[in-house]
Amino acid sequence: MDLVGSCRAFVSVSETGSFTAGAAVAGIPQPVASRRIAALERRLGERLFDRSTRRARLTPFGREMLPSAKRLVHLADAMEHDAKRAKLRPLLVAVPETCSTRDLAELGAQAREFEVFLEFRPAPPGERAELVRTHEVRAAITAVPAEDAVWTVPLGLAGIGKPRAHTIHLETLRAGRSGSPRRRVWIQPEDDVPHVRDRVLRVRDAVGLQPAQVAVADSLTSAAASVIGSADLLLCSAAQAHELGLQWRPIGEIRLARGFDVMAGLGEDAGHLRTRLWAEVGRCLGATGNEGDR
Repeated sequence: MDLVGSCRAFVSVSETGSFTAGAAVAGIPQPVASRRIAALERRLGERLFDRSTRRARLTPFGREMLPSAKRLVHLADAMEHDAKRAKLRPLLVAVPETCSTRDLAELGAQAREFEVFLEFRPAPPGERAELVRTHEVRAAITAVPAEDAVWTVPLGLAGIGKPRAHTIHLETLRAGRSGSPRRRVWIQPEDDVPHVRDRVLRVRDAVGLQPAQVAVADSLTSAAASVIGSADLLLCSAAQAHELGLQWRPIGEIRLARGFDVMAGLGEDAGHLRTRLWAEVGRCLGATGNEGDR
């Protein structure tokens, strides 16, 4: 039997003195209220109401049991209230600093349709997983190799001038005999991870660039400033290049992509981001792919 539902009907009928009115207060049909009270009487082994009168009058046993029934109903109501509050507790997610405010706002709005309330903490790639481990956030969008990723973001090189070719080869950045300044490739903090940075450095060495021609910037802003003010190039996604007003091309010697996955203390939290909100998270990251990538 539904003990809480039966006690709720019992309390409502006792307070109104009527099975009909009590059922209305409890939000159930009168026959349902009668069945629930009868089931509670069978469970307790005594009559709760004197049915020999027109009003629903409590028996002595019913008066004894009413305070306990009220406490149970109040506890159930408190539990339901706490459950609603817990569902509204924000899911704090560590996200890449490259995500725009607008894209995160749209992700948050979409999540609310599933009664998931997201808050965001931008952080560099090396910190996001640690924030989950230290319980400072409930989930994080982590940087992983592209082959292990849920979302992938192709990377290329962008600069202020429109390239003549459809790809940019790093070997074309080798210093000539003219004495002109060596062009550099700037790696932003989001790509300062081994599966991206180290692959670029290996190509740098293979094509004969100077070590200083590939550098890690302190921030995306400083990297973009260096590129806008020179002939240098920025390692970035096509979406970032468009946002910065730069011309983007893939790299000739190597195919690079950011890879992202979700790390969370609870599988349910990770599931929200990987499944229900897969497309919206991907949009924030500038990812490419299809439903089969999930």
